[in-house]
Amino acid sequence: MKKEVIPINEIPNFQSSSEEFFPMDWYKKMLENNPVFFHEGTHTWNVFKYKDVKEVLSNYEFFSSEGPRTAIFVGAPKKENDPPSILNLVNTDPPQHRKNRSLFAAAFTPRSLKDWEPRIEQIATELIEDFQENETVNLVDALTAPLPGLVIANIFGVPIQDRDQFKKWVDILFQPYDRERLTEIEREKEKAAKEYFQYLYPIVVQKRANPSDDVLSDLIRAEVDGEKFTDEQIVRASMILLGAGVETTSHMLTNTFYSLLYDDLSLYEEVRNDLELVPKLVEEMLRYRFHVARRERTVKQDNDLLGVKLKKGDVVIAWMSAANVDEEVFEDPFTLNIHRPNNKRNLTFGIGPHICLGAPLARMEIAITLKVFLSKFSRIEPVESFDLESNLTASAPGQTLTNLPVKLYR
Repeated sequence: MKKEVIPINEIPNFQSSSEEFFPMDWYKKMLENNPVFFHEGTHTWNVFKYKDVKEVLSNYEFFSSEGPRTAIFVGAPKKENDPPSILNLVNTDPPQHRKNRSLFAAAFTPRSLKDWEPRIEQIATELIEDFQENETVNLVDALTAPLPGLVIANIFGVPIQDRDQFKKWVDILFQPYDRERLTEIEREKEKAAKEYFQYLYPIVVQKRANPSDDVLSDLIRAEVDGEKFTDEQIVRASMILLGAGVETTSHMLTNTFYSLLYDDLSLYEEVRNDLELVPKLVEEMLRYRFHVARRERTVKQDNDLLGVKLKKGDVVIAWMSAANVDEEVFEDPFTLNIHRPNNKRNLTFGIGPHICLGAPLARMEIAITLKVFLSKFSRIEPVESFDLESNLTASAPGQTLTNLPVKLYR
């Protein structure tokens, strides 16, 4: 069934790209004045407090992932009569969701993560070793954009030289909702999805005959209750993993470097002098600098669990990024503090049955890249001429930096 896309950008109605890139003023206003808010234009309930976001995302007896409306505009649009699919993780509830998720989980075992660690470190090292002392580098072009594509190409077991094409497909499939260009965007997404399918299908067929140590082979071997992925399903499953593994990780890695340059420049030296702080840095950046994590749920039965009367069929949007700055959970939440004792409680990757499967990989990828970078350069500085507003572009994870120049010192 084709779902109606909720134009979620109309809810905050930001007046500039910079405001959307760092929407803390809006989150603060909503947390203080409208923690449970009905938006007439999109006909949605919106929740911002940590306890309410957790309730909506975890309690699938009352808040369902299944429904006729969605806030997610990623990938090619579904056709009207498309049948239910085992690939559908986002829009299913337990118990079916558990079975579907178990098949995907074959690609994210602890053994897999351990095997991928040296591969990721090698990729990060090869990119970073090309940077020179006293050089100004655009980190987006040179590191944060290409690295996730290289990692995914490597662990998927596809030709590494095709990583740029992967990124192009992902950029198209992650274009955000735009009411004015909707038909054009949907056509572009359909074309990108078709090209991706035609590229990867023969690779999957080849790997079924000769499996190896990579994600595609893991998906071929995966089995739950006697059910396995078909070749077509593996291609489509990899498309989901590809998008999640490239776009969002690139976005978060870029934002982390932006924060080290513009939020607190002394933080770089502190973490460089103690690399054991890197995991704390990653968690605090997930809490503080990933700004647009949100999910929608459909009310399954009338309830007042959020303190208002909700009717069956109502749509509730849970703003996880706002919950990450709820002062009832995080002390002094609008301040960056890597020593925060509970920064791991951030909800950026969700909570409950639908918590992001790729979260451990994303954390590891960001942490390894930071360690390699910190080990090589003693100091970084922002470029005075940098203008934030003119270096942002809209994408599914929100406003994303297209350029981030930095001066490097050994």
